[in-house]
Amino acid sequence: MLDGPEFNLSLPVVSDASSTEVSDTVTAAPREKRRLPKWLKRPLPQPGMYYTDSVIQDLKLETVCESAKCPNRTECWSQQTATFMILGNVCTRPCGFCSVPKGKTEIVQLDEPARVAEAAERLGLKYVVITSVTRDDMADGGADHFYNCVLAVRERTGAKVEVLTPDFMGNRDAISRVIESRPDVFNHNTETVPRLYHRVRRNAEYQRTLDLLAQIKEEAPDMPTKSGIMLGLGETTEEVMDVCADLRSVGCDMITIGQYLQPSGVHLPVERYLPPEEFDEIGERVRALGFTMVASGPFVRSSYHAGEMASEHETTTTPIL
Repeated sequence: MLDGPEFNLSLPVVSDASSTEVSDTVTAAPREKRRLPKWLKRPLPQPGMYYTDSVIQDLKLETVCESAKCPNRTECWSQQTATFMILGNVCTRPCGFCSVPKGKTEIVQLDEPARVAEAAERLGLKYVVITSVTRDDMADGGADHFYNCVLAVRERTGAKVEVLTPDFMGNRDAISRVIESRPDVFNHNTETVPRLYHRVRRNAEYQRTLDLLAQIKEEAPDMPTKSGIMLGLGETTEEVMDVCADLRSVGCDMITIGQYLQPSGVHLPVERYLPPEEFDEIGERVRALGFTMVASGPFVRSSYHAGEMASEHETTTTPIL
């Protein structure tokens, strides 16, 4: 649910996923197939989905919806919205949960900002989410490309823009460059609890994530910040609450909490499927920490209903004159 002024996120068809055990090198051993619980259902495609797909294909763009096998793609694309993924389709990080390809990175396409802006215009988007693969092979991690994409979209469409960035290896100059583009929301995901970082988010550091979010508030105190965490990887509820408290301590305004779903048999297995009621309970506890907006549910993802979440955040923080 999205907290604040209340509105409904229809959470509850994804296919069954095989569960596996994985090592730190993400090599899998078969494990008994687990049937997904009944609440993990998604709507069938609607006509708008095919138009979204045609725009993405025509402009040769990448989306995290496809690359990360997001379970919400059918719903979002049917509503003619998508999360654009820039800087190629190959990531330099070996995260155990993510289906984005890893390996030799691609050359950055300098016309990509213009193509993202055209796609936003053709889809009629008023709120645009831009994310990327992690590019540890680039000196600035792709920060300047983020800057150019934000400005191109804003200039062509007038839309609000949310960025969902990697950690830029903690490069403060790179983070500052993205801040200079003045995104309407700066999002950076925490993903999991510190104890599981080595297994889930290798080559990332928990403190680096907190430092990034803190830097945004230091340089742009009024810029809304956002983070997200997955459940079902073996964390405890108290560990989740500790992470949320840490996020509030660095001024994080909004948080998304969703169910981890194994994208393939070679990725980390799901340790537990949390029922919607448990997500509601966790959401209530997290809201009490002072976040302006909390989205907590099985299918909640970083950019799911992002525009509505940002709008509600703005409503809750706008003084009544």
